[in-house]
Amino acid sequence: MRTRLLSLIALTLCACGPAPEALARQDGPGAPVETLTANAADQKPAFAGQTRAPGQALGVAYGVEVIAIDLDHPWGLAFLPDGTKLITERAGRLRLLGADGRLSTPVAGLPAVDVKGQGGLLDVAVDPDFAHNSLIYWTYAQAGDDGNGTAAARGKLVTGPSPRLDNVQVIWSQTPKLRSALHFGGRLAFAKDGNLFITTGERSILEGRKQAQRLDGTLGKVIRIAPDGAIPADNPFVGQAGAKPEIWSIGHRNLQGAAIDPRTGRLWTVEHGPRGGDELNHPEAGKDYGWPTITYGEEYSGQPVGEGLTAKAGMEQPVYYWDPVIAPSGLAFYEADLFPAWKGSLLVGGLRGHVTRMTLDGDRVVGEERLFTEVGLRIRDVRVGPDGAVYLLTDEDDGKLLRVTPKP
Repeated sequence: MRTRLLSLIALTLCACGPAPEALARQDGPGAPVETLTANAADQKPAFAGQTRAPGQALGVAYGVEVIAIDLDHPWGLAFLPDGTKLITERAGRLRLLGADGRLSTPVAGLPAVDVKGQGGLLDVAVDPDFAHNSLIYWTYAQAGDDGNGTAAARGKLVTGPSPRLDNVQVIWSQTPKLRSALHFGGRLAFAKDGNLFITTGERSILEGRKQAQRLDGTLGKVIRIAPDGAIPADNPFVGQAGAKPEIWSIGHRNLQGAAIDPRTGRLWTVEHGPRGGDELNHPEAGKDYGWPTITYGEEYSGQPVGEGLTAKAGMEQPVYYWDPVIAPSGLAFYEADLFPAWKGSLLVGGLRGHVTRMTLDGDRVVGEERLFTEVGLRIRDVRVGPDGAVYLLTDEDDGKLLRVTPKP
């Protein structure tokens, strides 16, 4: 225990952002922050700035503190109105972290979670009207007769010494089920109109890849439903024969980050590419984002994906892509006042051990900065708290919740 405490103290003291003497050299846009050779080096972006945007280190000094430990591969984070934090653990546990820093016992009442590989308990979200209805939502791997898939549920949260969920309702289930332990997607995002976006994956196996382009299944899609699971009448494929009416957009690989732009109300997502080709998108109704027909990346074998195309008529280009990959996870817009220099930025979590801060100009990325590299841990989720701090979940057996605040 003493060794662990000393390690945590070291993390808290050392993760303090760039040293003051480095700030002048880093300030302002410059050469791209990525210096490694791309995996698919012969591929060319469709437009200037689509990859390797200018480095734009703003020189913000910050400190990182550990506020929770002993989490088993934490995956999703959300905040209740009173400041209590909801944390999911992939192993199938939902925990509450109170203002006193104490973790609750696992919340009772979750439906059965199929914990295999990348599957388990995934994201968590709080109903916009939680103060009146006490509803929370979560995604998880759900077992079925023919395999498993992503599902979403909701329930009424009852807090106290033995927290539980009442009136649990499965509001959406992915079809078809496949036998795979990979690519579940699973992020949740409430739109300003009150509807709920759910991101999915195509399960990695060949049959799933084919499904990403099909409308009769929900693999490799963005899903849009009402909070009770009903289908919004203005979804793009409502009434189309053979199409799943909950589909919002198609042609995705493994969407693991989703956020609503607070200024425009638009959905933005990040998804894992193959070997190269991680993507930033803002999925729009009825559009096709290309996977597996087009991609900036290659198979892990080094061979082209399919025909090796990066563009095709009728398929959307990503706003931005990374090659080599950053292994994107959580996604959050920063609009708080605690870090004025970051206001308006898009924060992209990364399983490669950092958060990428993106400077946007409309629909274009004009600057990129790698943050929190000194933490040296896989970042599974990034969120902005009600206090304006940036919160990070680390994906490991002994996962942690970190809080980032300005350094005096």
